Amino acid sequence: MDIITCIKEVPDTETYIKIGPDQKSINEANVTFIMNPYDEYAVEEALKIQEAGGGETTAVTIGGERANEALRYALAMGMNKAIRIKQEKAIADGLTFARLLANVIKDMPHDLILLGKETIDDGSTQIGPMLGEVMDLPCITMVTKLDVADGKVIAEREVSGGIEVIEASLPCIVTAQKGLNEPRYPSLRGKMMAKKAEIDEREAPGDESSIEIVAMSSPPSRGEVKIVGEGVEAVPELIRLLKEEAKVI
Repeated sequence: MDIITCIKEVPDTETYIKIGPDQKSINEANVTFIMNPYDEYAVEEALKIQEAGGGETTAVTIGGERANEALRYALAMGMNKAIRIKQEKAIADGLTFARLLANVIKDMPHDLILLGKETIDDGSTQIGPMLGEVMDLPCITMVTKLDVADGKVIAEREVSGGIEVIEASLPCIVTAQKGLNEPRYPSLRGKMMAKKAEIDEREAPGDESSIEIVAMSSPPSRGEVKIVGEGVEAVPELIRLLKEEAKVI
């Protein structure tokens, strides 16, 4: 089985984000970039399927040279190959991102394509379904359990009030939700091998983004906190302020 996992580098969740001087991008000084956490679930699932039934796993990303570090992390976890689609400029358009991936993946052997359910930098949850549309493949999103056998997948995902079970024929696309598995930590040997591994770098084939970021701005600062008293004696004054000043009741 040929399994492709699409990953992305994103700012570390603990990084304090500042807007850059151009007001259209983040200031990357002192920012640590990591593999998107949801993509780790996708990588782990690819490795579990490979360990159970054999096959080959390939990690694919889009980005500049720095994105190689996310690929090396995937290799250190156990992926067999890594491909970077060269793209220095950030892509704000999810459909363009999906098309760039599809233009490369379509010419590769692929039985199963895995992604994280979303990336933590934009949280669009668009890439999996859009990739399915572009490649004309079924896409199952936000999967928390996955079984692959006999040329098909049986996936479970949480819905309001229960569990939804979906079956699809291979090839297909699956996006991973937290709870699907517990991603492994790369071993020291894996890290050393990943440092020496060759990254297959390919040119981005066409497709200009149709969306442009015009401006970024920080959320408005919160107003001052007003202490109206303590205990039940403060309740009448609190209600008055909520009615007359905040006008929320």
